[in-house]
Amino acid sequence: MRRRLLAVLLVLMGAATLLLCLPLADAYARGRTEHLLLQRRSEAVRFADLAERMRTSADRRELSDEIERYAQLYGASVAVVDTAGGTVARAGTAASPEGGPGRATSPAADALARALTGRSTDRLPAIRPWGPATVVVAEPVGRDERVSGAVLMTLPTGAARRDVTVRWSLIAVGAFAAFAAAALVAVGIARWLLRPVRDLDRAVGRLTAGRLQARAVSDTGPPELRHLRRHFNTMAQALADSLGRQRDFVADASHQLRNPLATLVLRMENVEPYIAPGPGRTEHARALDEAERLEELLDGLLALARVESGAAELRDQDAARAVRDRVAAWRPVFRDAGLELTVHGLPDTLGVRALPDTVGRVLDALLDNAVKFVPGGGRVEVSARRAAAGDAVVRVADDGPGVTPDQLPSLLRRFTRSPEHQNVRGSGLGLAIADELARAGGGRLTAGANVPRGLAVELRLPPP
Repeated sequence: MRRRLLAVLLVLMGAATLLLCLPLADAYARGRTEHLLLQRRSEAVRFADLAERMRTSADRRELSDEIERYAQLYGASVAVVDTAGGTVARAGTAASPEGGPGRATSPAADALARALTGRSTDRLPAIRPWGPATVVVAEPVGRDERVSGAVLMTLPTGAARRDVTVRWSLIAVGAFAAFAAAALVAVGIARWLLRPVRDLDRAVGRLTAGRLQARAVSDTGPPELRHLRRHFNTMAQALADSLGRQRDFVADASHQLRNPLATLVLRMENVEPYIAPGPGRTEHARALDEAERLEELLDGLLALARVESGAAELRDQDAARAVRDRVAAWRPVFRDAGLELTVHGLPDTLGVRALPDTVGRVLDALLDNAVKFVPGGGRVEVSARRAAAGDAVVRVADDGPGVTPDQLPSLLRRFTRSPEHQNVRGSGLGLAIADELARAGGGRLTAGANVPRGLAVELRLPPP
């Protein structure tokens, strides 16, 4: 957004600078052209007066000497012609109106034709750094019906073009300096405008990641954005309070129910010796299983509430070490269940930043599910690596029955159990808790099909 805003501001300022500089440069070029015309026309008028008073050979020599000195001084070409176009006097190296190499150019012919009808040159083409190289000024000798000839001057424009070039260069430098100053101001304005927007964006990202204490702290920018920041912080606080009350209720309810439930389980176990064999003892065993399942459910809810509270701080930890520790702890369990647990591609160290013991707790949930759902003789493989994007990836794959593609999206939801596994012991919260742990640390948990068969779950966590 900052780049787009700067691009718009810079384009507008560049257009404004050009709209101011181009007319100024054109006005100076036209003014310099007008100044050249006035200067040279006054000299053409003087030569025309000398030609009009010319009566004798001395007068002719005086005119010739004057135009010769002028031509040498200014590098110009001056010709005095009669009404028939014949040359009366000439100085300089440019082509004469009579031709020769001598044939008149179109501007000279036009100026001469005007002068012979009694009209002076009143306009020159605008002089710019690239041209024209010469201009033509013509002045009639005599007036009205007494026109007896014309003075034709071909003038170099080198000095005028240098003046225009210098002035245009100064205008360009000034325009560039003004544009650079305006660009710096635009950068400051864009930063001032967008700083609260970026702060709000970061706060929303942290809030989305589950950090309910995230707030927008920038107090700069326009009043409207500061007002929006205050409203956002108010909304975030209300959301945090509401979720906090819900989680506190879940945690308190789970905690308060555990004691009477544990007492109930204990009493049911104590009553078992007094129940005679038969249907009554079978029902008693089923009730005891349900009570123990309810106890596991309360433990899961309590663990989930603690994870969602986000009270713990993120820490740097070694995921490879956690993998080694948890695999070593679960190997006897897998051996007793008739399953093979292997580790593949585990590096010496694999740094991550997450909640304390995230890798261990997630692995416990995944390996516990593998023990429950993979048939005897199956194989479970744990691997860890560093992804190209820098994230650490811990993968648990099995060759069990897996789940159908339509069940994969709901696998990480709370209390989700596939129809064929409804009677398997558990609360259905293990993967949901693991997913919350991953997201609380800025990572994610994904589940997919293993090849050629089975289930593969990947834990991704950001680097330190």
